[in-house]
Amino acid sequence: MPVFDRLLLDTTRDAGLLLAIGDPTGRLLWVKGERQILRAAEAMAFVPGSDWSERAVGTSAPGTALVTGRGVQVSGAEHFDSIAHHWSCSAVPIHSPDSGELLGVVDLTGGEAAVGGYSLALLKAAVAAAESELRWHEDHLEVPRKTFVGVSGGKRIPTPSSTPILAVTTGAGAELRCGEATLELGTRHAELLVLLSWHARGLTGEELVELLHINPDTADLGTLRAEFVRLRKAMADFDPRIVPLSRPYRLPQPLICDAREVLRAIEGGRLDDALDHYAGPVLVRSMAPGIESIREQVFAALRQAMLQDGNDTQLLRFMELPEVQGDEEVLTTTLQVLPAKSPHRALVVAALESIGPAV
Repeated sequence: MPVFDRLLLDTTRDAGLLLAIGDPTGRLLWVKGERQILRAAEAMAFVPGSDWSERAVGTSAPGTALVTGRGVQVSGAEHFDSIAHHWSCSAVPIHSPDSGELLGVVDLTGGEAAVGGYSLALLKAAVAAAESELRWHEDHLEVPRKTFVGVSGGKRIPTPSSTPILAVTTGAGAELRCGEATLELGTRHAELLVLLSWHARGLTGEELVELLHINPDTADLGTLRAEFVRLRKAMADFDPRIVPLSRPYRLPQPLICDAREVLRAIEGGRLDDALDHYAGPVLVRSMAPGIESIREQVFAALRQAMLQDGNDTQLLRFMELPEVQGDEEVLTTTLQVLPAKSPHRALVVAALESIGPAV
């Protein structure tokens, strides 16, 4: 994405163009550009999550580029669907430089500038740069292929072929994912893994006790050590690479945590990604002070980012979260950002009226 942002978004923004990235099926994953153009594009459902394959919408640059496997330009009425006749677009597919596998499509959409003489060449250059970036990562950060290394309980245990992901913003429990494998975590194990992933340099036993217990005086290091013995066994069975170390307590390698990814997406200005990562409060059942602090930090950062920079689509997504229900400031901001003729305005007004004076 940084490659596309630098080579495409930054250079085409002034021309009123949108940058869109789609997956191999034609579903749009990202749509970026000026807020006014984004709003106009919503009228033809050119938004993240929409299906722009040829199967769904007929001729269009993203869908046709995926079918033909080459760069495509579609101008105005050349679109099959009349709803797109006021738009033009150019698109180029992107492939894995190693296997040749189709990874997705990169598209520029807007007015006539989208099919200008430079647009297709610019797209091809950006895709070539991105494929070179992928090739570098494949050469220098190669992940070993999955192989079976042992048997446990009658089941073959594969060596992990991807980075473990700790999912804790589910609004309920927590789980550890690696490739196709998933491990449901108890509250205490989830708390320990979150705290260790948050404090990458490690924590002493005393620091962990303080972060885990409402009243540290009632806890003891012996209980903590016993918890770590059980956690180490669970991690050794699931993925030996993430068995926690001690003195200080720490993880041997980084563990991707969806809560941390929310903050990283916000820092990068990627609010759609932040919303994708955030499914609910961090370990909502945990009463550990350290977890409560992280929970508050993540939600506060997301809420502030939405109030400050969220567009109408993002704010509407944010409003669906249970913890945002009745948030007058979020509702008011959403109402201000929504287009005058948006059908969602009535719902927002009704929500505001239910918590205070009529708007």
